[in-house]
Amino acid sequence: MDIPLRLLRWTMHATACGLLLIAVAAMLHEGRAAEAAGGVLLGLLYAAGPVVESRPVTARVWLASVTAGWVVLAAVAPPFVWLAFPLLFAYLRVLPLWAAMFGVGMLTPVAIGVAAWHAGGLTAPLVLGPGVAAVLVTLLALACRALCAERGSAGGPGRAGGE
Repeated sequence: MDIPLRLLRWTMHATACGLLLIAVAAMLHEGRAAEAAGGVLLGLLYAAGPVVESRPVTARVWLASVTAGWVVLAAVAPPFVWLAFPLLFAYLRVLPLWAAMFGVGMLTPVAIGVAAWHAGGLTAPLVLGPGVAAVLVTLLALACRALCAERGSAGGPGRAGGE
């Protein structure tokens, strides 16, 4: 894998870890040990992602488990809602494109709805934040797929220029 693609992948993992640490710290600060423990468990489950990513069936089970854990935590504590951002990227890395688009299309309104529920109402930032994140993550993932496809075909028999 190319260095920029590895950097992007690890940046997404670091983002997930950072958001998770912030959420767990917030729960500990509020004295909500059960939610903090749930966040730690979700972090451990998320950490298995790079290991299972190369096995499609296992990766899909992992993604479903992480998503279920996120839904539970996001429903009980607002800081966990923002983990949707790296989760969107995981959908686009693990699933076929059609399924990833469906997942992003389902996860984004759930994140908006849960955030609005915690806030006591729907506001423009609560719609725009996850909405813009979904668009940006999707475009970034599609660009990465195109780059990987281009690099994969470089040097093959169909390469332009006859080299």
